[in-house]
Amino acid sequence: MRIGELASRSKVSTRALRYYEEQGILSSERAPSGQRLYPESAVDRVRLIKQLYAAGLGSRVIAAFLPCIDAKHAGPEMLERLRAERARISATVAELQEAGRRLDVLIELSADPGAAHCPASLDE
Repeated sequence: MRIGELASRSKVSTRALRYYEEQGILSSERAPSGQRLYPESAVDRVRLIKQLYAAGLGSRVIAAFLPCIDAKHAGPEMLERLRAERARISATVAELQEAGRRLDVLIELSADPGAAHCPASLDE
């Protein structure tokens, strides 16, 4: 199938598909005219890639992890890498929660500016 059909069926842009190829996480063959041609299995592959991105993984980790999925086995190094990614995501969530708490302070101060002085730090 051509890139437009794959994009439509997998609900991603053609630009994303080209990016996936640049990152080495999707492959195609070329027609004599130079057009990309994908096998039927590419639809499921793109859906999997989308799920891995949604899980917070970057293209480098995805590129390293896809062979493990294909082999149905992830070695200890890959498991450790996935655990490190999980820890990174947890740290990001904690930072975002702290940012939300600080915004709550700003919202409270903005809603009732006469009730309290503006603190020098939002940690007060």
